[in-house]
Amino acid sequence: MGLPTADAAVLAAVAQWWRRHRAVVSAEGAIGVAYSGGADSTALLLAAATHWPGRVRALHVHHGLQAAADAFAAHATAQAARWGVPLTVLHTDARHARGDSPEDAARRARYRALAGAARAQGLAVVLLGHHAQDQAETLLLALTRGAGLPGLAAMPECRRIDGVWFGRPLLALDGTALRASLRAQGIGWVHDPTNDDPAYTRNRIRLQVVPALAQAFPSYAITFARSARHAAAAQQLLDELAAEDLARVGNPPRLAALQALSPQRLINVLRHWLRTCHGASGTDAQWREVARQMAAARTRGHAIELRVGAGRLRRAGDVVLYQPDDEAVAPQRL
Repeated sequence: MGLPTADAAVLAAVAQWWRRHRAVVSAEGAIGVAYSGGADSTALLLAAATHWPGRVRALHVHHGLQAAADAFAAHATAQAARWGVPLTVLHTDARHARGDSPEDAARRARYRALAGAARAQGLAVVLLGHHAQDQAETLLLALTRGAGLPGLAAMPECRRIDGVWFGRPLLALDGTALRASLRAQGIGWVHDPTNDDPAYTRNRIRLQVVPALAQAFPSYAITFARSARHAAAAQQLLDELAAEDLARVGNPPRLAALQALSPQRLINVLRHWLRTCHGASGTDAQWREVARQMAAARTRGHAIELRVGAGRLRRAGDVVLYQPDDEAVAPQRL
């Protein structure tokens, strides 16, 4: 059996995504597709294999968390072989530590496995099958946590993780339409029973909140995805402003230069500095306290030492330094 006909909307979305991001994603190397065997990744795999004939590699992550995992891998292997797409099954330990979220632990394990395989195989990018409903759920989840713009931007179209580019070409597409197209061609997919377990927060949103939203606002998924794109665009502008401000205040930042900024702009540049230079982030309450104390530090003897994320922000003379908890008390290298 050859490759089935890819859905026209999915194929167009893949082509448009590639045009938008080929300036940063290498045109060399094979294209990876994270293929769980579910409907969304099935539609994406068919479109990718059609758009890049002979260049696509399927990657199936075997979490080992449920009895059906072996059946999922067998289905993915059989389908990929039937369609002439090379597939690699990636076994990973996705068990969560005590106190950790099972969802977060599984997601981290999945990205680790995909990034490792992408590096080993020299893949230009790994494509993921998240669609508009997934994006809406992510946005709703961010709202329940009181997230700022980065959270409201939900999942990005293109992101670099562990040195590997990950892409989501289908974020603007209706997941229901993807399934209908596969069903019309008689193409099967697997269903993960854990998606029906209301013990997981995202599942409760999907099972209990989304049906009411869909009934009241049938186009909610598309409009929510649009709102996420607006938030992402606004966050990009804030990042660009923060980069300009960081060039002015210095690295490490000079306290007097920070105090010349508005509180919101001060927080914005420090957030950018910690994220890009130290891989750290803080809570909203921590940042409010940072802005308050920095505004009050008008004399040379006024000390500043605040917990932000997994470390401390402190004053050292005329500059502000950040010391992660796992570093020695000795002056950090900047």
